Amino acid sequence: MVSKLFITFGVFIYSIVIPMLEINASHVFNPDWPPHARLHEVWQLTTHCALGMFCLWLAWFKENISMAGIINMIIMGGVLFAHLIENRYGGSILSGNTSTTVLGLDVAAFAALLTVLISAVAIALDSQRKT
Repeated sequence: MVSKLFITFGVFIYSIVIPMLEINASHVFNPDWPPHARLHEVWQLTTHCALGMFCLWLAWFKENISMAGIINMIIMGGVLFAHLIENRYGGSILSGNTSTTVLGLDVAAFAALLTVLISAVAIALDSQRKT
């Protein structure tokens, strides 16, 4: 049960919280963004929401914690990777000029790292349960 809750937490972050933070004038409706960039933003949001629903189905109905955890780790690991190389392409994890931090990490990076870690724990717990 803990593994399923960990998977659900990760899905909640990228399927609910992130869209709530990005469907506004700072991202999806940002007039300064080229239309093609906004298309990619909506594409990313809808893909992640669909993958999140798939993860919930895998975890809760198919008892496939490993696959759900791997998908969570890929999605939020991508956030961490983009953050790590943001200086190479002129990006920023910050959507404004201020940053909220948790344990010295920007809150977005912290949420991504937490999701990756608890997904790995969910996979490990599920593996132990099966042996």
